[in-house]
Amino acid sequence: MKNKILIILLLYVNVSVIAQQVADTLYTPNIQKKEMNAEVYIDEAHNNFHTKDNRFKPFANVLDKAGYKVKSSTEKFSQKSLEKIKNMVISNALNENARGPFVVPTPSAFSKEEIKAIKLWVKKGGNLFLIADHMPFAGASEKLAKAFGFTFYDSFLFDEKRQGILEFSKENLLLEDHELTKESYKYREVKYIKTFTGQAFKIPKKATSILKTNEKLVLHLPDTMWRFSEKTTNFSAKGLSQGAIMKYGKGKIAVFGEAAMFTAQLAGRNRFKVGMNAIGAEDNYKLLLNIITWLTN
Repeated sequence: MKNKILIILLLYVNVSVIAQQVADTLYTPNIQKKEMNAEVYIDEAHNNFHTKDNRFKPFANVLDKAGYKVKSSTEKFSQKSLEKIKNMVISNALNENARGPFVVPTPSAFSKEEIKAIKLWVKKGGNLFLIADHMPFAGASEKLAKAFGFTFYDSFLFDEKRQGILEFSKENLLLEDHELTKESYKYREVKYIKTFTGQAFKIPKKATSILKTNEKLVLHLPDTMWRFSEKTTNFSAKGLSQGAIMKYGKGKIAVFGEAAMFTAQLAGRNRFKVGMNAIGAEDNYKLLLNIITWLTN
């Protein structure tokens, strides 16, 4: 019986725990504030799980502390709504009618017209930070990602022990030795990154993978969110990515398959730390700032 039905029970990813996630407003990394000219907008027009004043408040606080002007974007995407925006963050968007329990196929969070508008916006010089977590968030952003050549899988990324907390470092060769991870006059040195489940995706040839995946990581594609069995489709994540960057026309795009790594949350009844505030994730905020620097520079 144990071999026939396998239910993955990870406390921090239990559906009831997810519903109890709240922002850790006491998370305050030591950041020297500078006067930045860039405005960064966070999308709130697509049933987003993460918003500026809720679960992504620590994200916004880190940027604000570094000197960026962080604002909410509450309009659907169009040439008109995007014309005065230079930098856009989309995190865990969902279709406006999406409600749990989530089952496949996951409807797109964005209309064809919106995808066309934001693709043209980036091509003309807009900078997009697209974050789409595990199912159903990956599925909801699949068509938008595809417009830029990224292939999302409406999935969950686990290691070979079916654990979802993943570690990326230059020692294990999963953290790319790139300008975004090296110390310079623009960037902070990043030695170690921790992510919390999420998904992995295929990147286009012109993209650079910052968070790499290997044969020890596996994608699981359940029919229903958080329900796994021996019949659940799964395959090796080798050669995929959990975070990548790419120039597109006159603009830039950063695509990441996990959202908690860029915020700080308290989850469950015991309020354990998930995200930038977690032990071992001390460099996560540095990668966040480096990505924003790269996008806005």
